[in-house]
Amino acid sequence: MEELLKWNGWGYKDSRFLVKDGIIHFSGSRYPIGELSLPYFTQWVEDVLGVDLSKPHTSKDQPVEEECPYPLISNDNYKQIVHLNVPFSTKGIDRLMRAHGHTVYDIYTLKESFFDRIPDVVLWPSCHGDVVKIVDAADKNNMVVIPFGGGTSVTGAVECPKDEMRTIISLDTSQMNKILWVDRENLVICCESGIIGQDLERELHTMGFTVGHEPDSYEFSSLGGWVATRASGMKKNTYGNIEDLLVHVKMVTPKGVLEKNCQVPRMSCGPDFNHIVLGSEGCLGVITEVILKIRPLPKMKKYGSVVFPDFESGVRCMREVAKQRCQPASIRLMDNAQFKFGQSLRPVPGYFGLIFDGLKKLYIKKIKGFNFDSICVMTLLFEGDVKDVQMQEKKIYEIGSKFGGIPAGQTNGERGYMLTFVIAYIRDLGLEFNVLAESFETSVPWDRAVSLCRNVKYVVGEECKKLNIEHYLMAARVTQTYDAGCVIYFYFGYNYSNIKNPVEVYEQIEEKARDEIIESGGSISHHHGVGKIRRKWYPGTISAIGVQLFKATKQELDPRNVFACGNILKSKL
Repeated sequence: MEELLKWNGWGYKDSRFLVKDGIIHFSGSRYPIGELSLPYFTQWVEDVLGVDLSKPHTSKDQPVEEECPYPLISNDNYKQIVHLNVPFSTKGIDRLMRAHGHTVYDIYTLKESFFDRIPDVVLWPSCHGDVVKIVDAADKNNMVVIPFGGGTSVTGAVECPKDEMRTIISLDTSQMNKILWVDRENLVICCESGIIGQDLERELHTMGFTVGHEPDSYEFSSLGGWVATRASGMKKNTYGNIEDLLVHVKMVTPKGVLEKNCQVPRMSCGPDFNHIVLGSEGCLGVITEVILKIRPLPKMKKYGSVVFPDFESGVRCMREVAKQRCQPASIRLMDNAQFKFGQSLRPVPGYFGLIFDGLKKLYIKKIKGFNFDSICVMTLLFEGDVKDVQMQEKKIYEIGSKFGGIPAGQTNGERGYMLTFVIAYIRDLGLEFNVLAESFETSVPWDRAVSLCRNVKYVVGEECKKLNIEHYLMAARVTQTYDAGCVIYFYFGYNYSNIKNPVEVYEQIEEKARDEIIESGGSISHHHGVGKIRRKWYPGTISAIGVQLFKATKQELDPRNVFACGNILKSKL
């Protein structure tokens, strides 16, 4: 992990936005914009966020061992850990890299200061049996276990509670990364929980199969993390959310292993305890093995896009697509702010650069009549048999035309889909120039979707006015559709050059936005989870009796609070 990935930012060390001769470039060859000069993005950054690219801010260097806090571990506990015969480390950098996820607070802290509390020891189990030994030792010797997968959490889930004085073990599942078996007849696969999304898909593709679960973080996030946070992927319309893909799961708790006694497609025998594991966020135990559904690789994959004159027209189109239940593998709608942002990440000249790529002259003339300050784009991904894809394409474009939409080519769709993986890298560039940026999401009924977007944008704008924040971005996109509603994904970033406590200010603004989301009919989360940063809204979401039920489950499975991560509800029982 340390060799490939940044210690204080997102993603691969060889992939980053950087400034050369006043122009932003993207390094490396892993992504479509790799090694390209981005003059339009440069101009966008200067205009929208008020950045002076000639004045970069230097982050602190990677800390040396002496700068890391000394591990809180007694001689007796150290001996217990050695006796486990599981690889471990008390090195500062190993502990630091597992002390955080990817919230604004996490990354800003890495670049500017240090965490109040980090794990005391990192353990690397290699199998289910190792995890059983670790959890048992922690339970008997009054230690804390915080499971660590891919480290991509944006909820503060792996942060150590500041007031925890017991020895904290970071249980890193990265060495539990094997496919244990594949059942081609029943189309299921059994994997260890530490396998990373892109590794799982790469191995499956060589066998002619796919899971199809593709969250934005799929390059770095782990299978266990998907289950623990009730994750969703960009292709959920075809393959389902993680709860739809899950057949069987093992979770090690201090009371023993929680799992079903058979592998069947469905059981009617009381509450489904898979749903105790799903969304448990490291509070109840460690997920070790997962059986998932798989499918043969689709015979055809095709991208597409539709341009709409305004966001409301695009939402109405998506609503109709959902009504007719003809959603392609992925269907996402960018608002105007995100459309402009996406268009800036191009090496192609002209306002509508890529939008005109591959279009018929008939359509180009119509698009030129759209207002550049209201236009938005829907990106599409079709997967399946050739005839099915062709029929689905025809139907989607017919529905789009009823709402003023115009087909905008495959290139736009593919770039829009692939740029999802690049966006996270932009935050690191922003921090070099006093810009903080983060995303947050919600699910909402269809009839509240447009008003929720409008209301949240208004609230954020008013907060920025109060705080004299002149340069900021507030953008939204609809990322997933359901019968009863959709998912809204917000991006907010601002220039904090004149702000003393930028993270506190960001969190203050996001809290106001979250309050408005709930007031406007949205959920506290669709797929990111609760963690620590959204737990204040959790009781209001599930009711007082729901809180009592969760606490009772925690008390039964983990009476000594071994899994004291403090997610969902505060650690104290």
